[in-house]
Amino acid sequence: MPSNTLNYNPSSSAAAQQAARYDTGGHAGHSKVAPGEIAVGVIIGRASEYFDFFVYGIASVLVFPQVFFPYLPSLYGTLMSFALFSLAFIARPFGTTLFMTIQRHWGRGVKLTAALFLLGTATAGIAFVPGYAELQVTAIVLLAIFRVLQGVANGGAWDGLPSLLALNAPPRRRGWYAMVGQLGAPIGFLLAGGLFLYLRSTLNTDDFLDWGWRYPFYVAFAINVVALFARLRLVVTDEYTRLLEEKDLEPIGTLHMFKAQGYNIFIGAFAGLASYALFHLVTIFPLSWLSLQATQSVDAILAVEIIGAALAILGMIVSGWLADRIGRRTTLGLLACLIGVFSLCVPWLLGGDTRHQDAFILIGFTLLGLSYGQAAGTVTANFRRQFRYTGAALSSDFAWLVGAAFAPLVALALSSRYGLVSVTAYLLSGVACTVLALYINRTLETQD
Repeated sequence: MPSNTLNYNPSSSAAAQQAARYDTGGHAGHSKVAPGEIAVGVIIGRASEYFDFFVYGIASVLVFPQVFFPYLPSLYGTLMSFALFSLAFIARPFGTTLFMTIQRHWGRGVKLTAALFLLGTATAGIAFVPGYAELQVTAIVLLAIFRVLQGVANGGAWDGLPSLLALNAPPRRRGWYAMVGQLGAPIGFLLAGGLFLYLRSTLNTDDFLDWGWRYPFYVAFAINVVALFARLRLVVTDEYTRLLEEKDLEPIGTLHMFKAQGYNIFIGAFAGLASYALFHLVTIFPLSWLSLQATQSVDAILAVEIIGAALAILGMIVSGWLADRIGRRTTLGLLACLIGVFSLCVPWLLGGDTRHQDAFILIGFTLLGLSYGQAAGTVTANFRRQFRYTGAALSSDFAWLVGAAFAPLVALALSSRYGLVSVTAYLLSGVACTVLALYINRTLETQD
C-alpha cells in the first residue's frame, strides 16, 4: 500500500487508472487522502472543542461562584457551579441522537455546521449573560440553558474522523493513531489556561470579574469558526465522503444501536473510567480545592497546570508508542493500575505543602496523558463496521457522563466533608470499573 493513501491498493491496470481518475480528473485541487491529513483535522477539531470545555471549567472555579452565586459561601457557590458544569455531559447523548438524525436527512456538512454554530453561539452567549446582581435567578437559568446547549452541540460535533483514522491506520501503528485525537485535550487546556492566566495577571480582580472573564468565551467562538472550516474541508469533500461510506461510517438510529450492540457502548464507557475520572481530578478539582484552601495563589496553580498539560502531551505520545508494542488494552489496564497507586497518594500530596501539591498536579497530568491517550477506541473497535460511527460517539458520551461529569462536584463535596481520602476512594472505584470492563471485553472476544 502506498504510504500516502489510506484505502486504495490497485491490483490491476484498470483499478490503477480508476484511482488516478479519482484523484485528479474531476476533482482538481484535492490531494490523495493520507492518514496525516485526517490526523490534522482530528487535532484541530478536538482542540477547539476542548478549548470551549476548559474555558467553561476554569470559569466554574474562578468566576461563576462570585458572579452567579455571590449569596452563597465560596464552597457552596463552587458546588453549585459544578452542578451546572455537569449539565453538558447529561445533554451530550441527546445531542448525538439529534444530530445523527439531522445527518441522515440533510447530510454530514449540514450536521457539522449546525453543531459547531450552536456550540460557538452557546459558548459566546455565556459571555453576554449578566451576573446575579442584575438578573438574580434568571441569570443562573440562562447560564444553565447555555450549558445544556453546549452539551447538545458537543454531541452533534462528532464527525467520524477518529474512527476513519483508526480504520485506516497501519496495523502496527493503531495505538499511535488512536492517541492523535486525544491530543486536543491538553492543547485545549494549554490555550484556555494560558488565556485565563494572562487575563488574571494583567487585570485587577474587579475588572476580571466584571468583564475580563468574558473574553475567553468570545475567543472560543472565533476558534470554532476556524475549526468549522478546517473540518468541513475534510468531511464534505468527495474523497472523504467516499472513504466514510466505504468504511460504513454512517449514522444509524440510536434505538437500533442499543438493541444491536448496546453492551459494547457500556463496556466502552466503563473501560476508560479510571482515565475519565482522573481527567477532572487533575484539571478542575485541584484549582477549586487549592484556591478554597488558600494554600497557593490561583495564578501559581494555573501556571503549574499549564506545565502539566505539556507533560500530558508527552505522555500521550509515549502512550501511542507503548500501545503499539504491548497492545492498547494492556496499556489501558496497566495505566489504570498506576492510577490506583497514584490515588493512594492523593491525601499525602494534595494535602501537603506547595511542593507536594505541585507534584500531585504534574504527576496527575502525566498519568492522564498516558492513560487518556488510549482511552478512546480500545473497545469501540469491537463494534461491527456499520455500528462503529454511532457506537464510537455514544461510547464517548457515556464515558464522559459516567466517569467525568460529576467528578469535580463529587470530589469537592466529599473531600470538604470527609477529607481527601474520599478522592482516593473515588479514583479506586474508577480503576475497579476499568479493570472489570477490560476483563469482560476480553472474555467476549474470546467467546467470539
